[in-house]
Amino acid sequence: MTPLAAFGVGLATAAVLLTIVWVIQLFTRNAGLVDAVWSAAVGIIAAEYALLGDAPAGTRILLAALALAWSFRLASYLAKRMRGAPEDSRYAAARESWGAKADLYMFGFFLFQALIASILSIPFLVIAYMPEAPSLGVALAAIAVWFVSVVGEGTADAQLHRFKQKPENRGHVCAEGLWRYSRHPNYFFESLHWVTYVVLAIGAPYWWATLASPVIMAWLLLRVSGIPTIENKQASEKRRGHDEYMRRTSAFIPWPPKD
Repeated sequence: MTPLAAFGVGLATAAVLLTIVWVIQLFTRNAGLVDAVWSAAVGIIAAEYALLGDAPAGTRILLAALALAWSFRLASYLAKRMRGAPEDSRYAAARESWGAKADLYMFGFFLFQALIASILSIPFLVIAYMPEAPSLGVALAAIAVWFVSVVGEGTADAQLHRFKQKPENRGHVCAEGLWRYSRHPNYFFESLHWVTYVVLAIGAPYWWATLASPVIMAWLLLRVSGIPTIENKQASEKRRGHDEYMRRTSAFIPWPPKD
C-alpha cells in the first residue's frame, strides 16, 4: 500500500472512532470521552501504519510499541479521570454557546479532531516507510526521549491526581513535585513525546515532515486549548496562591522557581 493510501486508512479510522463518540455523546450529553478516544486513535493509527508500511520489521515493531504504549497510557488516564465527572467545562461552554446547532457543530469539531490526529500521525507514516532501519544509536536516543517524556507525563498526572484527592487542597493550586518547576509539566512532556519520532526518523526521506508534530502539539497546548483554558479557569476560580504561583513558576519548561 502506498503512503498516501495508508494515510487515508488512518484518517478514516480516526473519523469512524470519533463519529462513534459523537453518537454516544448525543445520549450522555458529555463530550469528554473524545479526549480519551482521540488519544487511543493516534496509537491505533500508528499500529495501522506499522502493519501497512514496508520499513524493516524491527523499525515498524518499535514504532508500534512506542506509540501504542504512549497512547493507551494517556487514554486510560483520561478515561479514568472523566468517569462519573460532569462534562469538561470546555465542551459545556461550547455546547451552550452553539445553542440549537450544538450537536451539528460538535460533529464538525469531532471530525476536525480526526483530521488533527491524522496530521500529527504523519511521523508514524514517515517511519513506517523508511527504506532502512535507523542505527542503533538513533533508536536508543529515540527510546530515551520516549522514556523521559512518558514517565515525566505520567508522574505529573499522578502527582496532580494525588493533590486533588486531599480535601485540604481544595481551592489551591498544585505546586508539588514537578508542578513546582512548571505550571504545566504534563503538557511539556506531552510535547516532548513527539520529539521521539523526529529522532527515530533521522535519515529517512521526508524526515523534515516529522518536525511538524511537536511544533503543532506545543502550539495547541501553549496557545489554543491547553494552557490558556486552564489558567483562565484557575484565575476565574480565584484559587489560593494562584498569582504568586504564576509569578514564580515557569509556564511550560520545568525550571527552578523564581525567588
